[in-house]
Amino acid sequence: MLHSKKIVVILPAYNAEKTLQKTFEEIPFDIVDEVILTDDFSSDQTVQLANEIGIQHIIEHKTNIGYGGNQKSCYKRALAIGADIIVMLHPDYQYTPKLIPSMAYLVANDIYDVVLGSRILGKGAIQGGMPIYKYIANRILTLFQNIMINQKLSEYHTGYRCFSKEALLKINFKDNSDDFIFDNEMLAQCCFHGFRIGEVSCPTKYFEEASSINFRRSVIYGLGIVRVSIQYFLHNSKILKSRLFE
Repeated sequence: MLHSKKIVVILPAYNAEKTLQKTFEEIPFDIVDEVILTDDFSSDQTVQLANEIGIQHIIEHKTNIGYGGNQKSCYKRALAIGADIIVMLHPDYQYTPKLIPSMAYLVANDIYDVVLGSRILGKGAIQGGMPIYKYIANRILTLFQNIMINQKLSEYHTGYRCFSKEALLKINFKDNSDDFIFDNEMLAQCCFHGFRIGEVSCPTKYFEEASSINFRRSVIYGLGIVRVSIQYFLHNSKILKSRLFE
């Protein structure tokens, strides 16, 4: 079933020169058809390396438009080239590309519409070096979101995601934030439209070259999650409409 679907991996990159090649080399090209890299105005040689290792589609932003904006470019190009299944993988080697077949299989066989690589299922997060404060915040925010959005996900904050084409075409991701909250808005939209969301346990690695946001940005992100969750609850309860879910 996998080989009857066009599978595209997208790599939203920012200063990923040190980890890009390791990530790219582990992508299972026996099932992956094409790779898209968008570079968000990196100050290193990410684009040059992407060309050298043979990435098919490279989008180079001339200014830094943000984490969410970078993903929008990826998803738009993936849909434009006819992707049936789109896997979003950070090129910082924090998540293993070896899970792509498992995630894509669940979508290709119509078991789920969206599959998340969860760092929380199992004990991979702490063992992989996730800072304790981030782990605790993850658990608190996830509990709050599960209550507000009426889901039972282990986490909403992973950067490893697999989408069906139908899910991306249905949700209005183009109007979402260009910042880090983009991921959360996108997942809330998938929940609102009733897409089936599955999870697979994903080991993760935290090291110097892996991308991360600082404490201040983490707080801003956390407040954004609370906002999105409340917007979802109010809109779904028909108390106050939000453009996010139209």
